[in-house]
Amino acid sequence: MLFKSHGLVKIRELRALDALLEEYTLSAISAFPPSGLQLLNRDSFQNRYDYDVVVIGAGHAGTEAAAASARLGARTALLTTNLDTVGQMSCNPAIGGVAKGQIVREVDALGGLMGQAIDATAIQFRMLNRRKGPAMHSPRAQADKKSYQNHIKWQIESQPNLDLRQETVEDLLTEPSDSKDPQESATQRVVGVKVRGDAVYLAKTVILTTGTFLQAIMHTGEAQSAGGRAGEGTTAGISGALHRLNFELDRFKTGTPPRLNARTIDFSQIEVQPGDDEPQPFSFLTSEITTSQMPCHIAHTNEAVHDLIRENLTRAPMYSGQIDSQGPRYCPSIEDKVVRFADKSSHQLFLEPEGRQTQEVYVNGISTSLPRDVQDAMFRLIPGLEKASIMRYGYAVEYDFCPPTQLWPHLESKSVAGLFLAGQINGTTGYEEAAGQGLIAGLNAARTVAGQSTWVPARQDAYLGVLVDDLVTMGTDEPYRMFTSRAEYRLLLRQDNADRRLTAQADQLGLIDAPRRDRLAEKLEQIRIGRELLAAARIEKSPADVYLRRPEVTWPMMCELVPELNQIAPDAAEQCCIDIKYAGYLDRQQMDVDKQQRMSEKRIPVSFDYNRIGSLRTEAREKLTKVRPLNLAQAKRISGITPADLALVLAHLEH
Repeated sequence: MLFKSHGLVKIRELRALDALLEEYTLSAISAFPPSGLQLLNRDSFQNRYDYDVVVIGAGHAGTEAAAASARLGARTALLTTNLDTVGQMSCNPAIGGVAKGQIVREVDALGGLMGQAIDATAIQFRMLNRRKGPAMHSPRAQADKKSYQNHIKWQIESQPNLDLRQETVEDLLTEPSDSKDPQESATQRVVGVKVRGDAVYLAKTVILTTGTFLQAIMHTGEAQSAGGRAGEGTTAGISGALHRLNFELDRFKTGTPPRLNARTIDFSQIEVQPGDDEPQPFSFLTSEITTSQMPCHIAHTNEAVHDLIRENLTRAPMYSGQIDSQGPRYCPSIEDKVVRFADKSSHQLFLEPEGRQTQEVYVNGISTSLPRDVQDAMFRLIPGLEKASIMRYGYAVEYDFCPPTQLWPHLESKSVAGLFLAGQINGTTGYEEAAGQGLIAGLNAARTVAGQSTWVPARQDAYLGVLVDDLVTMGTDEPYRMFTSRAEYRLLLRQDNADRRLTAQADQLGLIDAPRRDRLAEKLEQIRIGRELLAAARIEKSPADVYLRRPEVTWPMMCELVPELNQIAPDAAEQCCIDIKYAGYLDRQQMDVDKQQRMSEKRIPVSFDYNRIGSLRTEAREKLTKVRPLNLAQAKRISGITPADLALVLAHLEH
């Protein structure tokens, strides 16, 4: 059968379902003529709606994109196929985690929705890695999934300049680019979208945040169905439009575990996992968390479960050849765990309640696409879950994504001006990574409409800077997830100082309101007072700030020795402590940042012709031409580019 991938036709054996998707996609492509061949006659549409920014998809990327665009004053439309799924948590019922928690706090520092939404709807809070240094501390919270979704939807519905519409987008409308700027590489520019029902939304910019719905196929054992999420369909028209516009498309796979009915679980046989006694909020505007918390639980697989899985591997789509797309290595299915870690006799399973008013329990750690009968049998072998009733079976999803090296750092397409991409369509995974991309895309789409320069945080300024730089510079050969190890300046990029790093910039960009501005000013003033008190006081003939550097000395001890410090708010006190105790490490890392900054200042014109450098290696020429780095620092991060290649580029830039 035929299946589209990489913009080409790929031979695959997916039987009747492939034929169905193929027919649907080809009909979607042929239904609309290539709009880039002539200028669009805007007056020819009877059902026409005009906006500055149109966002397609209302998941975590789409909602943040639309809200950011609207906050900047752009007339924004957010289009989704189903208003009942706005902000839906498709997979796990949690926000944050290692490195992900840092991203959520950065999104919040930039005025985003996610932090306040999880603070208002979470059922458990935990700060991960407390025994490690502050750079590794990461907040995580279990959400009441329906409450979280409703909170996001309410925020979207209440946002000025933003219209939420239930529409199915079938095509992208483009025209030839009329830019005379030699730095402009786009041959087309987007002018809007066509939706089902013979209507169009015309816009100066369009943001695609389609998640896992592009030509998506769900797998549970041998059974297959079209859809990007249980109970929902797929989207073929947008894949067809991207193919027509010569975008490179590839396929990824992700999975989800079964959900169990809590009343059928024997909790007496499994370990309880409570939340923190003093929960810390995500949003810098939330003063404290006062809601009651619900416990999670931990169960374990065993050799009997592993034997059952091994006996049925031939029925697992990943091992039968039914799926050949790449999935995330760091979040493997239970089938992968049993095969790859054959020496392990058990694996942890985290039982996470999905809300206060539901019995549904998410079983984190047992993502699977095994057949239903095998999933039923697995749980009968796990202590405490022998009688557990499955409410939703696990499944895998294959879907199209656009390799992100086709984007500029501000997430605009290199080939189609005004078209932005954010979220899983860029090859990422996770709510947090999607939300961060959405905010950046929405911000830059609105600034583009206003004729303003685009903005992206640098790697040394935010995990969001690391995220987008990794994607557009190096691409990804598996679903991309953020880790602290990806950030070379992670001691500077802590979860506790995201507001100090980003909120002032957000204020200049117009992303935040007065309460957040005032909150930051108050915190900075408290930090200043605390530092001055420490510098002025003396303990054992030493300045108090020098005394505080001792590993065994804590802030409560300092408050006893210097009573005036009791007036400092806890969040400001934390910053004083970290700034002083880690001063040497922070200064050293800042020196590395300054060195990198000097390289970043050496700009490379977008129109630079690498073919002029005759002595440049063929591999380097091809990679530099594809990525088109904006400066030497970005060029250095392209896989396979050597110092000798950079020296040649620099020599020609200075010639």
